[in-house]
Amino acid sequence: MSIKITGTGSYIPLLTKKNDDFLNAKFLNLDGSDFKVSNDVIIKKFKSITGIEERRYAKDHHNTSDLAFFAAEKAIKDAALDQETIDYIIVAHNFGDIKSGTKQSDSLPSLASRVKFNLGIKNPNCVCYDIIFGCPGWIEGVIQAYAFIKAGMAKKCLVIGAETLSRTYDVNDRDSMIYADGAGASIVELKSQIKNSGILSHKSCTFTDKEAFYLFFGESYDLESKSKTKYIKMYGRKVYEFAIVQVPQAMKECLELTDYSIHDVKKVFLHQANEKMDEAIVNRFYKLYNLKTPKNVLPMSIKKLGNSSVATIPTLFDLVNKLKLKDHSLQKGDIIMFGSVGAGMNINAITYKI
Repeated sequence: MSIKITGTGSYIPLLTKKNDDFLNAKFLNLDGSDFKVSNDVIIKKFKSITGIEERRYAKDHHNTSDLAFFAAEKAIKDAALDQETIDYIIVAHNFGDIKSGTKQSDSLPSLASRVKFNLGIKNPNCVCYDIIFGCPGWIEGVIQAYAFIKAGMAKKCLVIGAETLSRTYDVNDRDSMIYADGAGASIVELKSQIKNSGILSHKSCTFTDKEAFYLFFGESYDLESKSKTKYIKMYGRKVYEFAIVQVPQAMKECLELTDYSIHDVKKVFLHQANEKMDEAIVNRFYKLYNLKTPKNVLPMSIKKLGNSSVATIPTLFDLVNKLKLKDHSLQKGDIIMFGSVGAGMNINAITYKI
């Protein structure tokens, strides 16, 4: 028996926002003061650290649940699945549906229920719910689907990561350049005839000592604004320092729950948060084994797609799975790993055999 991802799909919005589109932004420090350098310098430094050149934004009439639906349709088709046989729909997000031009989050009904409605699934035994687990939400959804199937409570689950972060940021915050929109979906399914394949192990952690509020909701850096609207905020340096220590350790513990070696790992799919951070994570992962990082082990999409939170890993996996990312492919029998970090602070990992 194996529990496998049998179909993948992604929706990458069509609207492209390049770094130069931020040249006229009014970036402010935490205390509301102006930066002493030009936006051109800020943007160049941003690019050198994050790797981001451009990002994708959803069209005004599309909400997070719409992007989730578009990705779900593709995953269901890819799995050649009768959608009425899906037992669970799990949607990972952080902010619900936020209509363009507003800041109010709407998650009533759940985004998973909205996806089921848009798919036209009639079966009442298809159960829908959302999870809020920060950027590692899609991985955690896959882990939950695996648990349902292993416990005999399900045979087929649809797991989606979707977000429209372009509607959550403070325009006066430099970090606004990080955020993007997108959705990725996967079918997690029981394959009774296949052995020693699919999900081999998993690991999840939540750190809530000093780390709990490294990402949070806060007011604009424009202290003259009378608005009480709150936006996504983060202590970027603290997130970086936390991630490069804890993610490699979680991945190591996850891999060591299997019979496979670090030498067997062909690809590492990390949350696309920051290019330098991801490179540091994978380098430290291999350093835990006193090894140098192999070439071409780390697929990256952040350069063109930015950080779409829960959508980054399933979108990246779909791109590689469909041979749409240059120089990266997967072969049957490959051992790969998924790893993520995000608000909470949450960390998780999966060891998977293609």
